[in-house]
Amino acid sequence: GTAYVTFEDCKVPVENLLGKENEGFKCIMYNFNHERWGFVVQANRFARVCIEESMKHAMKRETFGKKLIQHPVIRYKLAQMSRQVEACHCWLEFTTYQLMKMSKEESNVKLGGPIALLKAHSSHIMEYCAREAAQIFGGLSYTRGGQGEKVERLYREVRAYAIPAGSEEILLDLGVRQAMRGIPNRL
Repeated sequence: GTAYVTFEDCKVPVENLLGKENEGFKCIMYNFNHERWGFVVQANRFARVCIEESMKHAMKRETFGKKLIQHPVIRYKLAQMSRQVEACHCWLEFTTYQLMKMSKEESNVKLGGPIALLKAHSSHIMEYCAREAAQIFGGLSYTRGGQGEKVERLYREVRAYAIPAGSEEILLDLGVRQAMRGIPNRL
């Protein structure tokens, strides 16, 4: 959980400082890159769980005399979910490679914006997949137990991935502001 903590007139011994004096905010901001990356990993994996559960259910459930998977609209939903999750996973792999190859200083400067955009993107995809999985499961997606319990829980917890480490609106703005750094001001 999180808590609000304040320090008034607090003296910190020099040997206990993290980073340089009066630059603590920067340390916190740079830490967000890894925190956001972790949220991307989780959101992408949970979106994939929505696909897996939907596919299993669609292969088993019958409606109007045929398996759910035989209905074109269900295959369309699964295809849309899959293409978005795979694209997000590709972006995640690319970003992970950059995090591994760049120095900490370079990644702190160059990857804050892209990771912010990726985090917002992954939570959108998780939300989309959870909603589509709920549509495929129908009423079973409302129950906390039984066949639809994973989908119900993921649909309920989507906001827990969209809000922490920066809301989507803040992250999108950060991504654009960082991208603007490299553009000459000629307007």
